[in-house]
Amino acid sequence: MKAICAVAVALLCACTPNGMLSSQTGGGSGGGQITKIDINLTLHASPQQLPQGSAAGYAPVQTTVAVGSFVQFTNSDGFAHTATGITGASSFPASSPFSVSAQTQSGQAISGPWSSGALQAGQSSQLIRIDAPGTYLYGCFFHYGAPMRGAIVAQ
Repeated sequence: MKAICAVAVALLCACTPNGMLSSQTGGGSGGGQITKIDINLTLHASPQQLPQGSAAGYAPVQTTVAVGSFVQFTNSDGFAHTATGITGASSFPASSPFSVSAQTQSGQAISGPWSSGALQAGQSSQLIRIDAPGTYLYGCFFHYGAPMRGAIVAQ
């Protein structure tokens, strides 16, 4: 019986990102865990002040995760949004840094260029791997000035 259980667990792990069975909301502790970030400008419209500037539209607006984990964005709003990395920025630019390419899903690592693409209501992004420590800024192509922006702190 123990052998059958061990085989079942091994098969389940082979079908999940980084071989992990767990997922969580909020922070991460590495080991392939998935941190979910809600996208909803309607519910999360009140700007919060981060060290990098004003942010809103994502919950939480600043997420702390472990290197080796993943983040995934889910649009719970009634209209399209993106979550698009702002490469190399230490603060939010005054005007939108995005081109129309932000509307197409790209990238899978937090340290490189990435975008969820245009997520319609109810859609989720690809998994973004937290591959290096640092603070990573992102925003919405459509609503950057709202200010629909957020930060991921990878430790």
